Amino acid sequence: MNIEKLFLKRQSTREFSDKPVSDGEIENICRLARLAPSAINGQPYKLYGINGKKAKEFTKNIQKNGANRWADSAAAYIVIEELEPIEIHRGERVISNAPFIENDIGILAAYLALAAEDCGVQSCIVGLRDEKAIAEFLNLPQNTRFPLIIALGHAADGYPVREKQRRDFNEVYKLIK
Repeated sequence: MNIEKLFLKRQSTREFSDKPVSDGEIENICRLARLAPSAINGQPYKLYGINGKKAKEFTKNIQKNGANRWADSAAAYIVIEELEPIEIHRGERVISNAPFIENDIGILAAYLALAAEDCGVQSCIVGLRDEKAIAEFLNLPQNTRFPLIIALGHAADGYPVREKQRRDFNEVYKLIK
C-alpha cells in the first residue's frame, strides 16, 4: 500500500464486525512491528497476542469504570509488556535505554497499528487498562508493566473512514536553515 494512503486510512476503530482475526494475521502484524527502531536496539518489550475466547475474557481488563464499551466487539488484542532497561558497554561508557523506553513503546504501537491496517485489520490503541488484572490474566508477576494494548478486528460494515482533522501544516512545522 502507498504510505500516504495507509496514513490516511488508518484510524482508531471502535466498532468491529463479527469477522475473526486469524492467529496468522496477529503473528504477521507482530512480525512486521518488531522492525520498529528502539534506543540501542534494546527492543524493551514483549508482545502477547490474545485471540478467540480468551480475547473476549481479556476485554474486561480495559473497561475500568465502564470505559471502552466498544471493546466488546474487538476480536483480538496485542498486549505490550514493558521489559526492564538494558545497558551496553562501549569502552568506558555505559549506555542505557531506560530514558527511552516509553518512546520506544510508542513507536512500536504506531508500527503495530500501521502493520495491522496494511494487513487489512483495523485497530485501536488503548491506554486505559488494569495492569494487575492483565498480569494475573497472563500469569505474570504483579509488578509487570503493560503500557499499551492494541485492540484488533475488522471494521463493522459501513464504519466510515473519517477525514483527518489536523492542525495546519505551517502550525506544526518550521524549517530552520
